[in-house]
Amino acid sequence: MFETVVLATDGSESASRAVTLAFDFAERFDATIHALYVIDETEVETSPERVRGELHAALEERGEEALSEIASRTGDVTTAVREGDPAKEICAYAEDVNAGLIVTGTRGRHGEHAFLLGSVAEAVVRRSPVPVLTARQLDPDEERDVPVPGGMGS
Repeated sequence: MFETVVLATDGSESASRAVTLAFDFAERFDATIHALYVIDETEVETSPERVRGELHAALEERGEEALSEIASRTGDVTTAVREGDPAKEICAYAEDVNAGLIVTGTRGRHGEHAFLLGSVAEAVVRRSPVPVLTARQLDPDEERDVPVPGGMGS
């Protein structure tokens, strides 16, 4: 059903639940995980010209760190860094690797400023050629009430 799962991350704390869910799906369906970080070229291009190089390098480093952390959980993760519009790149990558599912957090580095879904998550849901699982970061009080992963349909 889901042979390949694309895990889109921005390295934020709110993406941590998406990481957990992606690994749960991969284990349950014996799927491979492709972890993807996209450097938002609009964020770089709209920054002051004198800091663009530094910002790009910092975003790239953040991406490599986020992907390294994900890959350290298991040796069976393919990682990639792309540049461009995050939603477009996530969807294109999913098509490139013939993914059956995309997993992403609902809010990224820009936090609570977006309502319901973050703009990237919403755009991925709208554009994706495959199903998208969005994972909301839970407050500590809510975490106690969530069923144990792997309990889907059991």
